[in-house]
Amino acid sequence: MIDLTDKRRLLDTVAGIARDAGRAILEVYGTDFAVTLKDDHSPLTEADKRAHTIIDTGLRALDPAVPVLSEEAAPEQSTERRSWPRFWLVDPLDGTKEFLKRNGEFTVNIALVIGHRAELGVVLAPAQGRLYFGALGLGAWRQEGEETPEPIYVERTTQTPPRVVGSRSHETGALADYLAALGPHTVTPMGSSLKICLIAEGAADLYPRLGPTSEWDTAAAQAILESAGGRMIDSTGQPLRYNSKDNLLNPDFLAFGDQRRDWLAPIRSSRGRQDRN
Repeated sequence: MIDLTDKRRLLDTVAGIARDAGRAILEVYGTDFAVTLKDDHSPLTEADKRAHTIIDTGLRALDPAVPVLSEEAAPEQSTERRSWPRFWLVDPLDGTKEFLKRNGEFTVNIALVIGHRAELGVVLAPAQGRLYFGALGLGAWRQEGEETPEPIYVERTTQTPPRVVGSRSHETGALADYLAALGPHTVTPMGSSLKICLIAEGAADLYPRLGPTSEWDTAAAQAILESAGGRMIDSTGQPLRYNSKDNLLNPDFLAFGDQRRDWLAPIRSSRGRQDRN
């Protein structure tokens, strides 16, 4: 375990690494950059690669014994990951599609995973100059530019109607069914892990993700959300866990602030209608 003083020092150091990566991303963002496609047909830019190099180098310098698993790492770097008791889980540029659209809704995600749980997280939105960071047992903060960081907390009482955040680039029929069963609500489209951070700061109530994501998409923001009093659960009600299976894909999940409300009820309701049909 890491004591709270060490956690805060580590948070500050990792935030600095994220800012370095963010500056490199913005250097590319302001140019006429090229785009290539990875094997899974997802886009890749020079910004992804520069940010990965900066983060990987910075984290390994903290403690060479702690592995780094990044979305942009070579596949062989993750072959032994199931035996790792702790590691850094990184998405150097989350929301590359938003980066390509130049809408500012992309992030740098860095999480420390210990024993399948995201313990510490940093999420930087470089184009917005906004930083979120938090660690379990310590708390969560939001910082605008060079201003003093402000503590953030989830909204523990859901507003009426509930404020839902959804993916700007990934919509599914399952999500439409869920929202229909949820009842009256408002929806704000948002890219990257910023959706989860909005819940962490009390600006949204719910993020239902009923579609594919990878573990590096969510770990940092989950650490921040849980540090701010929220939760992320799968469709069976269990907390999202990391590095616990052969692949790095997340199950469907719900992220929320109000833990008294049964957010799984719309899933049961929509499944019941499907069974009757």
